[in-house]
Amino acid sequence: MIMSTFPEVLIYLLSFAIIVVSSNQISKLFFKIKLPLITGFLFIGILTGPYVLNFVPPKAIESLDFINDISLSFIAFAAGAELYLREFRSRMKSIRWMTFGQLFFTFILGSVGMYLLTDFIQFAEGMSVESRVAISILTGVIFVARSPVSAIAIINEQRASGPFTQTSLGVTVLKDVLVIILFTICLSVAHTMIKGIDFSFYIILILFSELITSFLIGYILGKLLIFILSLQITTEIKTFLILASGYGIYVLAHFIKIFTKNQFNYEFYVEPLLICIIGSFIVTNYSKYRREFLKIVKKVTPIIYLVFFTLTGLSVSLDVIAASWAIAIVLFFLRIVSMIIGSLVGGTLGGDPMRFNKIGWMPYITQAGVAIGLLTVVEEAFPAWGGNFASILLTVIVINQVIGPPLFKWAINYVGESHLHAHGIDGEQKVVIFGLENQSYTLAQQLKRNNWEVDIVTLRTNFDDNDYSGVSVKKINDFSLQELKNCGADKVSTIVALKTDEENYEICKFAYEEFGTKSIIVRLNNYYNYNRFQELGALIVCPSTAIIRLLDHYVRSPQATSLLLGVGDNQDAVDIEIKNQDIHGITLRNLRIPSDIIILSTKRKGQMIISTGYTRIRHGDILTVVGSIKSIDELRLRFEGD
Repeated sequence: MIMSTFPEVLIYLLSFAIIVVSSNQISKLFFKIKLPLITGFLFIGILTGPYVLNFVPPKAIESLDFINDISLSFIAFAAGAELYLREFRSRMKSIRWMTFGQLFFTFILGSVGMYLLTDFIQFAEGMSVESRVAISILTGVIFVARSPVSAIAIINEQRASGPFTQTSLGVTVLKDVLVIILFTICLSVAHTMIKGIDFSFYIILILFSELITSFLIGYILGKLLIFILSLQITTEIKTFLILASGYGIYVLAHFIKIFTKNQFNYEFYVEPLLICIIGSFIVTNYSKYRREFLKIVKKVTPIIYLVFFTLTGLSVSLDVIAASWAIAIVLFFLRIVSMIIGSLVGGTLGGDPMRFNKIGWMPYITQAGVAIGLLTVVEEAFPAWGGNFASILLTVIVINQVIGPPLFKWAINYVGESHLHAHGIDGEQKVVIFGLENQSYTLAQQLKRNNWEVDIVTLRTNFDDNDYSGVSVKKINDFSLQELKNCGADKVSTIVALKTDEENYEICKFAYEEFGTKSIIVRLNNYYNYNRFQELGALIVCPSTAIIRLLDHYVRSPQATSLLLGVGDNQDAVDIEIKNQDIHGITLRNLRIPSDIIILSTKRKGQMIISTGYTRIRHGDILTVVGSIKSIDELRLRFEGD
């Protein structure tokens, strides 16, 4: 039987692969209009599904269920990997109470609201009270689910940091762990109610046993993942083994369910999502392989999301959505109201300021992987009505996915925790050097010889101007934002900071966030602070290691080092920005470049590209070139001409 259907499954798989590739390309249009990529994946899935273009028939979707299982297991790994306890200790009280407020009120109000709406939902007509209660509590659970991946993406995009952001991320991750536990309980309760089994101590004992078994298997899975990560094999093989481990959990859960049904006439249910989250949690918090595991998760998650959400879109029932869109909108607003109440109560109990509590619900609107994963489980567990239920709730999730990110961004800016890079200024050769000393004076003289406008800024008052003749020296009172503006630091293309690390950090922070300075160069005093400056995009010079590295390069490649440092006669290495529209789109091999010029790299939108002859130049690119000063000046005239 398996062999006879294998060719058919293979054809479905190839067809789906073509749709996935198309989804990946077309969904980028959604990103350009400020909509999440996930929305694009769902749209392409719906468009190519049975209800529109019918590229993939319903039978094919059923045959691809194993892809759902693999994807869901990895989504659970990604959620568990974000629960790194050490990062949330400082805000644990606020996180704890906000989680309680969001979990309790969203679940209770969502369940009650759904129960009252079942009279108006077509597929719920004629159902027993027990079945309606089952649908209601499952709705309440899915209302609680949030999207850690979406939250992290927004936080990274806004470079957000602060108590509000930290609480939001902590609650988001913790909720997605707790919601799996709550879902496991509610799914078992729903099974019991729909089958008409009376509650008893025996039923409660089984539910408890199912949870304990899930935790135990999750612990074993965590140890297995640690073993896989410890192997001396390639990252690609480790990734395959991790995916296989996740899929194996689904196979094991199905086996336990069938075995207990045949042997004891009762389906003993262990939740694969919960098991995978626990396994990931063990690796993240109790192993030395956290960084490698996170690297794999980060690399694979975009592919998993592309496949999973496209497949989810294929299975959406548009006829159900068309008949129940009004219900979906009501459920959307019901969820918003429940979250507002939860944030006010949770934030107040957690001691957060009222300006946080008023908007504390905004970070938790967006839903994605885990919520849709739970819908998939419900659809498989209750085939009679699960598909219709999933279609309605999926509509709510899509609305949340569209509305949620902009509101979270607004909330971050409202509390002042966004640290976006300010819009940059033009590329004129102007530099401000902070710190008056022999090195800064020598640097200023060298730059002036290369036609740079240079100012040295200092706090000192007891110096002789004659000692620093030929260089402009400005005195300020402190390194505040206003003082930096007074000395013209907001109008230069480059800032060099030669003060203490703390003073340098204040200067670099203003340069990055307020001025949008193109180049920030800092002399590091303590290597411990390296990452702080790196986050601000600073170019870091560490005196303790720079001389060793320089000597190392001289020993191994003296000619190249001399060339890069401009030690040779009339040689230099510079960055040139492409402003000339006439050379936009031309490959490097077709440019007229002097023979003594070497183009080392191309920087485009902050990303470094290793240049080849076939690299096409774009307006705004920054080329790093090495060559004679005469030839460099020639290139400047051609490349920087507007």
